[in-house]
Amino acid sequence: MKINRIVTMALPLLIATGAWAQPRAVQNLNFGWEFSRDSLFKESHIIDVPHDFQIEQPWIAPGADERADNTDVAANIKSRLSARGFKEMGAGWYRKTITPDAAMKGRRVLLDFEGIMYVGDVWLNGQHIGGTDYGYVGFEIDVTKLLRYDQPNEIKVKAHTMSERNSRWYTGGGLFRNVSLTDTPADLYFERHPLYITTRQNKYVNVAADFTNRTKNRQTSMKVSIYAPNGQLVTEQTATRGSNPQTRTLTIQMPEMEISDAKLWDTEHPYLYTAVAQLLREDGSVADEVSEQFGIRTIEYGPDYGLKLNGQKVLLKGYANHHTLGALGAAAYPRAIEKRIQLMKQFGINHIRTSHNPYSRDFIKLCDQYGILVVDELYDKWTRQHTGGRVPFMNHWAQDVTEWIKRDRNSPSVIMWSLGNELQQDPNQPFNDWGVTCYRMMRPVVHRYDSTRKVTVAMHPRYRNWETDSLPCDLAKETDIQAYNYRYMYFPGDGRRFPWMTFYQSEASISNMGMNWFEMDLNKVIGLAYWGAIDYLGESQGWPAKGWAQGVFDIALNPKPKAYFMKSFLKDDPMVHLAVIESDQQNIEWNGIQTGNATFSEDWNRTEGTTVNLMTFTNADEVELLLNGKSLGKQQNPENPKLRNQIFWKDIAYRAGKLEAVAYKNGKIIARHAIETTGRAVKLIATPDNYHWKADGQDLQHIRIVAVDSKGRRVLHADNELKFEVEGDARIVAVTNGDIQSNELNVTNHRSLWQGAAMVILRAGKQPSKITLKTTSDKFKTVTTKLVTE
Repeated sequence: MKINRIVTMALPLLIATGAWAQPRAVQNLNFGWEFSRDSLFKESHIIDVPHDFQIEQPWIAPGADERADNTDVAANIKSRLSARGFKEMGAGWYRKTITPDAAMKGRRVLLDFEGIMYVGDVWLNGQHIGGTDYGYVGFEIDVTKLLRYDQPNEIKVKAHTMSERNSRWYTGGGLFRNVSLTDTPADLYFERHPLYITTRQNKYVNVAADFTNRTKNRQTSMKVSIYAPNGQLVTEQTATRGSNPQTRTLTIQMPEMEISDAKLWDTEHPYLYTAVAQLLREDGSVADEVSEQFGIRTIEYGPDYGLKLNGQKVLLKGYANHHTLGALGAAAYPRAIEKRIQLMKQFGINHIRTSHNPYSRDFIKLCDQYGILVVDELYDKWTRQHTGGRVPFMNHWAQDVTEWIKRDRNSPSVIMWSLGNELQQDPNQPFNDWGVTCYRMMRPVVHRYDSTRKVTVAMHPRYRNWETDSLPCDLAKETDIQAYNYRYMYFPGDGRRFPWMTFYQSEASISNMGMNWFEMDLNKVIGLAYWGAIDYLGESQGWPAKGWAQGVFDIALNPKPKAYFMKSFLKDDPMVHLAVIESDQQNIEWNGIQTGNATFSEDWNRTEGTTVNLMTFTNADEVELLLNGKSLGKQQNPENPKLRNQIFWKDIAYRAGKLEAVAYKNGKIIARHAIETTGRAVKLIATPDNYHWKADGQDLQHIRIVAVDSKGRRVLHADNELKFEVEGDARIVAVTNGDIQSNELNVTNHRSLWQGAAMVILRAGKQPSKITLKTTSDKFKTVTTKLVTE
């Protein structure tokens, strides 16, 4: 087994010149697993991690006898599998054979899983060696004494989705995050997630590390070197710690290190420093080494200003979604995560709440890189049912909290810890007191591992008495931050009665978008996160929809017209966007909240003589509407916060041609947007999104296929089926088109156009290669897309 020695954060120049030793070895075990739905592997195939076996399964339509279950209003059970994305529950089995080199014998060897969805078990050579009861957090298993060195070893993993009611949404199933094998010296080594890096006054850095010393030397020295964002060494220190006869696992605290003229991390300038820590032997050689990126920044909260980053007022402009990635299901591909973050930033998003579970470590690192502010959330409800379902919640929460906090505590993007969501007054909840007792137990554990961030719980309903709705629940008076889902209208009253409270709208309704922003006192609140801004699998309002469909981006990440409304008040860039109102679906209610959404389109191919209602989304003073160059009048941007940035145009007579909205500020044109009548579709255009496609076996290429007319305009009514064929070292991992009602599967080689577009997602192989994608249909000329992996 070939071992590649790496550090946590590679600095290529320094590694190339041998600036530090690399005694810790980490091998990626993501590739070449055998997968089966049964433990005997009667029918199996080879897969690569990350992998979601559920996304490959057929859709299961509800039976004629399946009815909505209204006994639990929060669970959204329209039929047996509606919450879980209409995929059947069950187990997936994985196995892989490794042959550790004989040179590894005598070293400490760890098998590391970043997550197994939903619960998991691990066997080595037929012996059960560990697992997880809550697959959203990672774990490691010490296999030092269990491995057969220089011989084949079989690793077997069982991933189980548990029952339909063990989650309120689609979780996916399987080895959905990275798997690796780490070896270190056996006598002197760092523990799991060992570094704790804090900063003070935007220039001082404190580093502590957990380590174990099994040598005879009673003194342990650690050297820490800090590198600037450009890779240059800025400071380093060495500290020594004596041994403790009571324990071999200790913490060493470095002297405070100063970085003069430090570059501060913020949303626009996400500067990242790297700390490299080395445990030194008596002769000065390096025994073990780890590294971690961090940012230098301050965060402050207060009832008078909400949130300050580096002393400046910042509003959280965000969304809350589940961890899944559309057609890829739960498989945590870094490139798919990055694509989402890049898109969201274009629309003004600076914040993501990881509802209601920890996302992957790659997600957090990408938020560090892109300047996204994260409210990091651990659980949904604090019950056995909603936290894995296999063992009681009280049996594993302390372990979950420890792993979660230590994993993410050095990331500057993480600005708040959220321990749970919508606990309600549930008789199955431990202690049945709105979670106050549980919170009082959990918060000190959080502070044991990180004392620099506030701790909250997202609450819905926020009230204590549903009949009077007069007082916030008891838990709201315990949390550091008062996080209310939807109930922003209670911020002023609760703030007057409890002036120490600081408010965050942890979920905001898409159907009330705009008013739930403009009606808050933006000078005082922390901000908001729009619930389900991106359509996702699970929590379906009913078949044939496979999931949540009220977002402002569809499940293939295509922006719906209402996404531009969100952009109009989250970004300062001048803009206007036209939308045709196709229908009004404002009557959908979930858990006491209106979640329906008006349906908009940009379709200007209609029937002559009909009339339409229009909406223009804008942050301008006024908008003029032009039809084929003729003015249909101007309207002012409403001052009413319920209507702000939305201008309604009633009964506009349809005429083929060009409909244009022109936005004005102070009498000057600042933005335009037009929709046009298109001709018939005559060809397909394929556009890739990744121009530095890495041949690492995991990087993705999203290729969007659009049907256009003779003038190159997308034809929204084109719905032809497309077939895809790949040549070279890459393969199709998913297809999609954004239609959440489609019965087509995602893991296949064909997909129909929807609203004139579709997408195929390719996964790179491990050899640099020329890649050819051929897209064919029964109507259009074959499109050949030439690509290269590096």
